[in-house]
Amino acid sequence: MPTAISPALLDIAAETDVGLIRNLNEDSIAANPRLGLLVLADGMGGYKAGNVASALATSSIMEVVEEGLKKDAGADPAVLLRKAVKGANRLIYEASRKLAERGAGQEQVMGSTAALLMLRDGQIAIAHVGDSRIYRLRNGRLELLTHDHSLLQEQIDLGIVSARDAETSHNRHLVTRGLGLQPDVHVTLGGGAAQIGDVYLICSDGLNDMVDDADIELVLNSLQANLPLAAKQLVMIANDNGGEDNISVILAKIVPQPSAGGMIRTFLSRLFGR
Repeated sequence: MPTAISPALLDIAAETDVGLIRNLNEDSIAANPRLGLLVLADGMGGYKAGNVASALATSSIMEVVEEGLKKDAGADPAVLLRKAVKGANRLIYEASRKLAERGAGQEQVMGSTAALLMLRDGQIAIAHVGDSRIYRLRNGRLELLTHDHSLLQEQIDLGIVSARDAETSHNRHLVTRGLGLQPDVHVTLGGGAAQIGDVYLICSDGLNDMVDDADIELVLNSLQANLPLAAKQLVMIANDNGGEDNISVILAKIVPQPSAGGMIRTFLSRLFGR
């Protein structure tokens, strides 16, 4: 039987690294434990100002979600996440057009992926655009919760490319959907009931391109009691395997919310070193 998780909190750790090849980190990550919200954006390769696009994505999504909850604390998380992502898309698209008008040298100059997770009332809501991923570790097993919006994934789905050949394909970084590329964007939504002990991983492709899912699962199973160390370990392995892109990781574990008495005991313990 699943463990009841209400009330529950997210224990969060995050790491971002430029990798070994790039000179600029175009990833952007943000987390708000109070809102139970995690956001990762990866500025898209092949476009200028990817770092600007990803920063716009994370900041605007955070702002829209927070404002939405202030107006309606009972708002549907999926509806709120979709609204936030669509808003970020419009913001990046308009900023891109303005840069192009200044003579940036190409019609489209900004783009980003986005992957979001929100814990609300015992439920997880997720949203994504592009090839940044969301995984869940439950009962020791790692599961991919998102489906890449990429040319390579479409080729795999059609049986044109095998999973083995996909590991070395030159189409790995060609996304078919991203923020800022069109005036509007289709947002893929998902979610479901959360359980105490679930560990969620949001990552840019700089991690999953360099580290096999089996190795990610091993790290999370071994280090889930120390999420900061697990995040650092995942980034280190990606760099050890080549570090060909920026690497960003957000880890979140579902933990019980302590009672008022428990919070007081924890405070006193820390105060007096017991």
